[in-house]
Order: sequence, then C-alpha cells, then structure tokens
Amino acid sequence: MVYWDELVRELPARLIQSIEGGQPAQIPVSGIVLDSRQVRAGRVFVALSGGTTDGHRFIPAAIEQGAAAIVGEQRLDVLSVPYLRVHDSRKALAYLSAAFYGFPARRLTVIGVTGTDGKTTTCNLIYHILRASGLPGGMISTVNAVIGDEVLDTGYHVTTPESPAVQQYLAQMVAASLSHVVLEATSHGLAQERVAACDFDIGVVTNITHEHLDYHGSLDAYRAAKARLFTGLANTAIKAHGNPRLAVLNRDDDSYAYLKTLIDQPEKKGKAVTGPTRIITYGMHPEAAVRAEGIVFSAQGLEFTAVWPTGSQSISTSLVGEYNLYNCLAAITTCVLGLGIQSTVAAAGIAAMPGIPGRMETIHLGQDFMAVVDFAHTPNALRNVLRVARQMLGADSKLIAVFGSAGLRDRAKRRLMAAISAELADITILTAEDPRTESLEAILAEMADELMAHGGVENETFWRIPDRGDALRQAVKLARSQDILMTLGKGHEQSMCFGEIEYPWDDRVALQAALAERLGAPGPVMPWLPTSGEREA
Repeated sequence: MVYWDELVRELPARLIQSIEGGQPAQIPVSGIVLDSRQVRAGRVFVALSGGTTDGHRFIPAAIEQGAAAIVGEQRLDVLSVPYLRVHDSRKALAYLSAAFYGFPARRLTVIGVTGTDGKTTTCNLIYHILRASGLPGGMISTVNAVIGDEVLDTGYHVTTPESPAVQQYLAQMVAASLSHVVLEATSHGLAQERVAACDFDIGVVTNITHEHLDYHGSLDAYRAAKARLFTGLANTAIKAHGNPRLAVLNRDDDSYAYLKTLIDQPEKKGKAVTGPTRIITYGMHPEAAVRAEGIVFSAQGLEFTAVWPTGSQSISTSLVGEYNLYNCLAAITTCVLGLGIQSTVAAAGIAAMPGIPGRMETIHLGQDFMAVVDFAHTPNALRNVLRVARQMLGADSKLIAVFGSAGLRDRAKRRLMAAISAELADITILTAEDPRTESLEAILAEMADELMAHGGVENETFWRIPDRGDALRQAVKLARSQDILMTLGKGHEQSMCFGEIEYPWDDRVALQAALAERLGAPGPVMPWLPTSGEREA
C-alpha cells in the first residue's frame, strides 16, 4: 500500500509551494490521474494548467468522485481533502507517478531517443540489438510499448505517453525482470515533463530540424526542449547496477555544437551534478567516432561497414535510404560503444529487425507499381523519403506523393513540404491530414499556392482532393507500370481528427481499399471520413 505522506516526501522540495490542511497524513493512495473523469476513491487528482482547458476547474468534480488528495498550482480555499500546491503541476505529476510505482527507472538502464525524424526506427534498432544480445529489454515508442511478449498500443497520435502511463510501463518492465528500456522522447514529452523522473542513462539524438514550431514558438525553443534529455544525464540518480551517462550525438547535424556545449557545461544549469556525461558521436564527418564506409544503397536495403577507433563491423539491413544509415549508426554507437555489446551481435540484431508499421511499408495486391505508406510528416522526412523513392525509379517512371498538413500545428511547414514535393515528385495530391478545427480548404489552398509558385499546374501535376480516400483512389488511377505511389504523413496512426473528433483511419487499409477497387480484387472497404459524403447504411 502507498500512502499520501510517503508520496509527498518523494517530491523535490523546490516543487512545493504549500501544503494545505496540515502535514500529509497516511491516506491510502490507489493511483495518480490528470483526468478528472478517471478519478475514483483513493486516487490523487493532479490539476494541470495550460493547453485547451485548466484542470483546476475540475477539482470539485474530482473531490465528488472520491479523490484522496488534490495537487495544483493555484491558491485555493480550504478543501475537504488535502491540497498540495506546487510550482509545476506537470513535474509534480511525473514525480508522484514515479514515487507511486517505486521509481522503477532507478532499477533499469534507460535509453532515451529524441530528434525530429528517425526516433521510432532508432528505438526499434536498439531494442532488436538488445534482444539479439540476450539483455532483457523493453521499449516505449510512439507506436507501442513492448514488455516481454506483450505489445501495448500507446495512443492515437505521435507523442510520448503521459507520465503516469510511462511510469506504469516502467514498473511493469521491472516486474517482468527486464534490465533495459528504450524510451522515445518527443519534444512535447520533454517540454511537458512527461519523462521527468525517468533517470535516463543514455541520450540519443537523430537530428533536429523544422517541426512543432506551433507549440514551441521558435526553433531555439524546440531545440532547447530536445536538449533536456542530455542536460538531465548528469543529474540521473546513482544506480546500483551502474550509470553509463552517455550522450550519443549526430556529428553531421546542426544540433551537435549546441548540445555539446550544454553537456560540457552542466554547472551552468544551476543543478547538482551526480556524475559527468560522456559524448560519443556518429556520422560521416571525419571527426565522428563511429562512421560508415563502403556504403551500398539499393531498393532491397543498405549495406555498409561501421568503423570506430577500435574496430569495425559489416552491416546489412532491409531498411532503405541515407536517413536509415544514420539511424543504424546511432544504434550501433549506443549499443556497441555505450553498452559494450559485441559488434557481431549488433549486426545480427539490425539484420533481424522487421519492417516498422507505417515506415516505408509496401502494400501489394498484385498491382504493377509500387505502393508505399510512410509516416513522413516533416519537411526533412518528406525530402528523405522522396529522394529514396527517386533513386528506385526507372527512367520513364513517375513518383506520386499523397499528403497533407495537420491543422493547428506548425503552419510554416505546409509551404516547405509543398515546395519539396514540387521539386522531387512528378505528381502531388494534396489531401486531408488531421485538419482539426482549421479549414481544410484553407490548408490545401496554402499548399497549392506554393506548388503553383514552383511551376505546378493544377489537375496536371497536382490535385487538391480533400477526402483522403478519394485522393488515394485518384493516385491509384494515375499510377502506371513501374511508378511509385507514396501516401505520407499518417503511417501507423489509427485515426484522423476533424473538429475535435477522432475518426478511425489507417492509411494502409485505405490504400488496400483503393488498390482493390482498381484491380477488382477482394479487399477492405474504404474507411469513412466526414469529407466522404453520406455514410452508407
């Protein structure tokens, strides 16, 4: 049994503003929640500020539903249950959740992976190397959580799960006798303290490029959010099984100099340092510690030799493209130089990794052209996948790209992505991609303007088709033998947001439906969206 007074003692003193109702009592606590609708007798409700709603509004409802205690940032009148006033509700939520589960991260080696693109693939590469080595490891990514033989869905859209869920997954891993975990740390997850109290041992960055400026406000703020993973390494709690304290940095990325400076000078953060952080770099730069030589790209994958000061290893993978070369180098650096895993074992783990759902995933129903689903939803990712596709194209073949841009998100990337498609795709079809409460027509118009500014001709080189199902039908209709059709931006996701409602949607199912219709073959029914017209009875 966990008690309220024990949880409060585990909070960093700097977080606490005041304790209402006297010193914390031995009140049994059965859970920590941030959603008042999840409050049950014995649960602690943490009211979060910011976002679209203020959690403090729901404190009366939480008390009515049996909350054992309340945590918030605002000064309130005396409540009928204990109230803990803190400086940062999100950070308090993370520490209370970690304390509730007994700080599970302190019994694991925690590897955090951040970056704009390539996080999920790099997490999976590290996870499969751990498996090949015999180290019992788990994984928490934006696609799923893997705990032993159990695979759990982590939600609709791409972000790190909230801290109570993260800590619960970590506790389940400890209970399953796992020793290592790979945790995908998004910029939202870092900025919103969802991975606070995760006591990272190794931090890995893939790259930092244009994304999420709608939330962070500027590239500097976005970069600073990513940097939290690395500045926190020096403060990780001392663990009985040891502390690697390693930063794995991309020597070729613009983020390198910025991150290196922050890691080298942790005292400037004004925090106690429990140990120094090592830096190991990867990339093609001559000063990178781990580099690639003898690189061979093909439609079937890539081959190269990973080289570092004390060794080398031949690598072969079904992953394609230069961007996956970097993901492999990041995983090798982490596992071979960071964890001491044999390079031959790392090579076996990489070779054994299957495709990742929604990442360059091919859909084949017997058509004579290639159909691909990929998650590329940033300018950098779009450029990377379209470049890879162009390398696969025959002389007379065409590249067809189907994508949109999310509403209420970084508007600047809409024009950037349209310009990239104008440069690299032969045909672009603009369509819905989580418009939310924004006008879908206005989003598509903005992107279409950029395509026309780059010489695009509507209904010849590009189309605007609001309904994503119809957009895929048009792409399939236009595709000819040996062409490559790519539907981008949704990948593995299982829903699309219109207004404030999530509608079931899977690009892989939708593409199969469009292909089946063209081929007259059995296949799934095209999923319905609000843009699809009347729903069939």
